[in-house]
Amino acid sequence: MSSCSVPIPFPDTEGDERWMSVHKRFLSECREKDPDVIFLGDCILETLESTETWNQYFAPMHCLNFSIRNDRTENVLWRVENGELDNVRPKIVVLHVGTNNIENTPEEISDGVCEIVNQIRKKLPGTYIVLPTILPRGQLPNRLRDKNAEVNRLIKEKCIGLNRVQTVCIDKGLIQSDGTISHHDMFDYKNLTNTGSKKVFEPVYDLLSQILNENEPEKDLTPSE
Repeated sequence: MSSCSVPIPFPDTEGDERWMSVHKRFLSECREKDPDVIFLGDCILETLESTETWNQYFAPMHCLNFSIRNDRTENVLWRVENGELDNVRPKIVVLHVGTNNIENTPEEISDGVCEIVNQIRKKLPGTYIVLPTILPRGQLPNRLRDKNAEVNRLIKEKCIGLNRVQTVCIDKGLIQSDGTISHHDMFDYKNLTNTGSKKVFEPVYDLLSQILNENEPEKDLTPSE
């Protein structure tokens, strides 16, 4: 088993326990709030929360965002196994992680993501799990872009037939015709701007809306006497 599938907390290299403090805040939010959607993952989802796209599309859906900037698959797995999905019953969990596992192979990363899916399913048997694709990165074509594309292919393959697990492609329009990514979409060629977030997360919003609407209790349309 690779490191991607072995739960570990993020190392406290700076000595201020910030990562663990954020984890404990998430645990507190689980006890205090009743979200319909939980976003779980890394920098891509963490950055999303500070955009207009989040405020316009996702905040009204009763969302919580349990994402930490530098997290890798093994860190998210640890957080799931240590309480971050306890005391809540969301209708949907949106999971995005893997872009920070730069030393690992696509097979190891996809196995790590699938292990997180398994643990989410154990804790929340009836919840939909939505997996946005890992985004391309870097201004110019590079090996990490190729790796992320292969991870996405493997995850899609491994999720075929899984109940209430759905992948959604979110990189449409990010890579321009000359192979470059614009700083107007990704300010550091990894994390999204407001413009990039709107472009990338519209398909996620559409899918979440569809799932939430399908699961609304049907109204009694029988005419009253």
